[in-house]
Parts: sequence; structure tokens; C-alpha cells
Amino acid sequence: MKAKEIRELSVEELNNKLKELKTELFNLRFQLAINKLENTNRITEVKRDIARVLTVLQEKKNA
Repeated sequence: MKAKEIRELSVEELNNKLKELKTELFNLRFQLAINKLENTNRITEVKRDIARVLTVLQEKKNA
């Protein structure tokens, strides 16, 4: 997800997106632990998306 797309979301939508991403990260880590994960790069992508969402939430909070 691009930073531009994230900035267009409202605070409530950002919080929902954050919950979804954290759940997805948990599931990916679980799949990695049981050797069922095929695309290990997805973990890095999700972590970066979480960081982007948290950054935009902080920006909106300070604005």
C-alpha cells in the first residue's frame, strides 16, 4: 500500500487497517513457524505497511 493511499484514509479507517495488518502479520508469522509460508517477503511488506499507517496516524494526531 502506498503512502499516498494511506494519507487519504480517515483516522477510523486507519485504525481498522492497522488491526487488519497486525492480524495478517500474526498469521504470516504463524505460517512461517509451521513451514507453510511460500512468500517470505510478504512479512517485510506488512511490517512496512504497519509503519506507514502508524506514521500517518501520528501526523494526523499532531496536526
